[in-house]
Amino acid sequence: MADKSTTLILAALTKAMSEPAGVPLHGNRGSSGLFAASALAKQAAQRCLDEGYLRVLHRQSRGRSVQDVCTISDKGLTYLLSQESPRAVLEDLVRILATHQERVAELVAATQRWQAGLESLRMAVAKVLEKIPQPALPVPLAAAGSSRNGSAAPSVDLLACLSHWQASGSSSDCPLPELFRSAQSADPSLTIGRFHDALRHLHADQKIYLHPWSGPLYEIPDPSYAVLIGHEVAYYASIR
Repeated sequence: MADKSTTLILAALTKAMSEPAGVPLHGNRGSSGLFAASALAKQAAQRCLDEGYLRVLHRQSRGRSVQDVCTISDKGLTYLLSQESPRAVLEDLVRILATHQERVAELVAATQRWQAGLESLRMAVAKVLEKIPQPALPVPLAAAGSSRNGSAAPSVDLLACLSHWQASGSSSDCPLPELFRSAQSADPSLTIGRFHDALRHLHADQKIYLHPWSGPLYEIPDPSYAVLIGHEVAYYASIR
């Protein structure tokens, strides 16, 4: 009985050593653990905990049960080396290290592929945003302002709206849909096209900051208000 228990303990310690992130103390139908659910295995697991061979990293819920996620402790490694050939343990560690290095390399390569794909998608979305038809209303030249193709008057309104936004105690970065609605309430003839022109002029004149959308582009609410600045999709504005 004792020999079989020791065999279970040594196997569990070897497995725990191979997974620094931790392994559930007991397995179930959905996943394996350090020990099975038999009576002998439970006794061996309890012995490991009592002797300090295993260290509990955290607890996780699995349905109605709570599992201890464990890793090998320094005492457990010392015990393992006293029972197994150090050369055999070293060979296991070298093999485990090589396996983890391969996994890390695969994850890095996958991350790079995802990053390249996301960048391509970002550029594609930016191009689509440029092609979205903007509602246009005929605006008399005198009403539009006398400079920069009618963008001068909206520029003044946008600065006033941004000043009011910041003075109201709101976040310093005003969402462009909110800024457009505020400016249009003062100038009902304002179109999204003229709004974007005014934003670009104010940004070029270094009077405002245009801040990019930081989340996934498909989650942008009201994407027609976003404006492409360089390679960035801007969605917020603030006064410099």
